[in-house]
Amino acid sequence: MNPFLSDTPPAIYQKVVDGYRKMSPREKLEQVNELTKAVQQFALTRIQRQYGNIPEHEQRLRLASLWLDRETMISVFNWDPKKEGY
Repeated sequence: MNPFLSDTPPAIYQKVVDGYRKMSPREKLEQVNELTKAVQQFALTRIQRQYGNIPEHEQRLRLASLWLDRETMISVFNWDPKKEGY
């Protein structure tokens, strides 16, 4: 770790690394899953603020369009993020 790239003290950073090393692969995947859900919830909150009271289906499409490319959105969902607005 480059100390100039982090605001975390080296001793704390080492504890975090040691903690991750002690985790099983399953525990690590569960952590990734929880972080992914948190990021998606933040994105959904932004969508709700930006577009107001839109149907849940449209919220999910807009959320999916943040992760999927335009061609996939069109071919799978028949929804063009470029046309509908991101």
